[in-house]
Amino acid sequence: MATPVKVHGPPLSTAVSRVLACLIEKDVPFQLIPVNMAKGEHKSPDFLKIQPFGQVPAFQDEAISLFESRAICRYVCEKYAEKGNKGLYGTNPLAKASIDQWVEAEGQSFNPPSSVLVFQLAFAPRMKLKQDESLISQNETKLEKVLEVYEKRLGESRFLAGDEFSLADLSHLPNAHYLVTATDRGEMFTSKKNVGRWWGEISSRDSWKKVVDMQKQST
Repeated sequence: MATPVKVHGPPLSTAVSRVLACLIEKDVPFQLIPVNMAKGEHKSPDFLKIQPFGQVPAFQDEAISLFESRAICRYVCEKYAEKGNKGLYGTNPLAKASIDQWVEAEGQSFNPPSSVLVFQLAFAPRMKLKQDESLISQNETKLEKVLEVYEKRLGESRFLAGDEFSLADLSHLPNAHYLVTATDRGEMFTSKKNVGRWWGEISSRDSWKKVVDMQKQST
């Protein structure tokens, strides 16, 4: 039996949960190795050997190590192409390019404002930090513009990259989950006809439900 891949980091991390959802979709066995970030374990010399920026997740597959959650997800889909959800990263160059463009849109357009909102609205109160109202307002406006593009796109196709669930959709799950379930801004998603339908569909996948269960068990 092959050694399971290793994912270092807490499942509450949005980047870690992205990788976990991908591994579950691909039916790839994995070992989750806790990293206590409050104690600074992600800055330890041993951890920095596998993640030079001292962030989570760090990922190991036998002799190789990787960082950056979207790159890890692509690697998992390519290496384990015949396992689990075979179409998660497309099965031909055009499908892959279509998925890639929406993964890039997530990383460059959706992730920056949604990450700020997740931190300010969901995590700052837990950490007893003061919320920055102007930052919240600015990033709400930015995210609203992105979601308007998504609303139009999702009126044309069932999912972002076409009619099949893919890495493009999966990449949005972590931040959207926090905004919908842990803040009062969920209606940014649920009030839009097409985005709301899409969110309902992707968030009810078994893979994501398993990740949410892992998050609950870790709190």
